[in-house]
Amino acid sequence: MTEVFTFGEAMIRLSVPAGEHLETAATFAVDVAGAEANVAVALARLGRRVEWWSRLPDDPLGRRVRDRLAAAGVDCAAVRLEGSGRVGTYFVELHPPPRATLVVYHREGSPASRMSVAEFPWSRLEAARWLHVTGITPALSPTCRELTKEVVERARAAGCTISFDVNHRAKLWSVDEAAPVLLELVRAADLVLCTREDAASLFGIVGRPEEVRDELARRSGGEAVVVTDGERGAWWRRGAAAGKVEAVPVTVIDRLGAGDAFAAGVIDGMLDGDLEVGVRQGVVLGALALTTRGDQVVVSRTELDALMAGRMRRVDR
Repeated sequence: MTEVFTFGEAMIRLSVPAGEHLETAATFAVDVAGAEANVAVALARLGRRVEWWSRLPDDPLGRRVRDRLAAAGVDCAAVRLEGSGRVGTYFVELHPPPRATLVVYHREGSPASRMSVAEFPWSRLEAARWLHVTGITPALSPTCRELTKEVVERARAAGCTISFDVNHRAKLWSVDEAAPVLLELVRAADLVLCTREDAASLFGIVGRPEEVRDELARRSGGEAVVVTDGERGAWWRRGAAAGKVEAVPVTVIDRLGAGDAFAAGVIDGMLDGDLEVGVRQGVVLGALALTTRGDQVVVSRTELDALMAGRMRRVDR
């Protein structure tokens, strides 16, 4: 049985060495990335049975994306390869403060943006225990928006637990366009993950982090909510139980993918019935992602357990 099913766009990521610029760099590092794919990879590395679905071009880059996920243990058997189109691509400049990390998308019109209800592998979704959705997929196109809504409705009817990471991408759609769609998904999910920044800009929820968490919980239709606030930590609520988990101090190498690693940790804990453990795992995995080049965290269950227990050596030799 598939434990977690997810779907969305995966892309080729081209990043220049830290501190260099897209305008002048001579070399690029090539990676595979995408929010749902990143979550799937992290969960698969922890030993979970995970399936990811999307549309990709049937060319070397499309196959590279699929094969990279499959090599990490993600079930990609139903991924649709087609003869036309180009894989979504994005370019990254990594900078220390005061400059921000810069992302430039070249993804419009990709096969993933044409995902539709007619071709979705419904039987594979309905056989899964858990569905993970992000706010990125409905931003890709009107058909992706329709698909996301239908997937959530049919997953609910099939008895799947649903997690939703708000994940607003301002370069894909405006706040005015995104807010009502994302709020509908918040209300449909059992577990909602949201940054404090997104809660304010999309839903007008402001205040101390615990106040933001509690208000978001009141607006959601599910049992669990987690609000993150970067290096200040994560605030969680499940029914009457609530708490905060402090962030792990790190030296940041690459900021991209940390939220997806965090989401994977939370989902992993919830699969075992413990949100607090999940948030603690998420904080650790997010820290690992911040210290890893590329969007996908490389981790094993043994390593995560050792980090959670404080047993990792400074030098492993």
